[in-house]
Amino acid sequence: MSEKDYLQDLSEIKNIMSRSTRFMSLSGLTGILAGIYALIGAYLGNQLLKNYQNFDYGDNTINPNGVEIKILAIAIGVAVISIITAFILTKKKAANEGQTIWNSTTKRLLFHFSIPLITGGFFSLILLNQGFYGFVAPATLIFYGLAIVSASHFTFSNVKYLGLAEIILGLIAMNYIGYGLYFWAIGFGVFHIIYGTIMYIKEKK
Repeated sequence: MSEKDYLQDLSEIKNIMSRSTRFMSLSGLTGILAGIYALIGAYLGNQLLKNYQNFDYGDNTINPNGVEIKILAIAIGVAVISIITAFILTKKKAANEGQTIWNSTTKRLLFHFSIPLITGGFFSLILLNQGFYGFVAPATLIFYGLAIVSASHFTFSNVKYLGLAEIILGLIAMNYIGYGLYFWAIGFGVFHIIYGTIMYIKEKK
C-alpha cells in the first residue's frame, strides 16, 4: 500500500468516525430559509407595533392590549415553519447521503439543544407574565445562542460561532430595551442567512 492510499484510508476512517459521533445532515439552505421567515415575522411584528397607539420603541413595557400576544403568535408561527422546513430539508439531505435522520447522535444533539432552549422558553414566559416585555427578546437570543453552542458538539463545530454571535447580540440588546424586534431580526434573520449562505457554499464545493 502506497503512502497516498494509506492517507486516503485514514481520511475515510476519520470521516466515518466523524459521522458516527456528529450529525452532519444539516443543510445550509435551512438556515437561509429560517432567516427569511424570521425577517418576514419581524416585519409583521413591526407593522403591528406601528398600529399601536402611542407606541415608543424606547418603552420598557407594552400595555397589555393584545399586541404582545399577537407578536408572540407570530414568533411561534415562524418557529414552527422553520422546524418543519428544517425537518424536510434535513431528511432529504440525509437520504441523499445514505444516512438516517434519527439515531443516537441526533438524540444527543436534540437533548443538549433542548435544555437551554426550553429553559429560555419558560424564562421568557415568566418575563411576559411579570410584564417585563422588553427583556424577552434579549433573553430568547441569549438562551438560543446557549442552545446552539451546547448542540455544536454533536454537529458541525463551526455552528458554535453562530451561537456565540447570538449570545453577544442578546447581551447587547439588554442595553437597548424596547428595540428587541430589531435585534430579533438581526439574530434570527440576518445571522441565520449569513451562516446558512456560508454553509450552502461549502456544501456546493
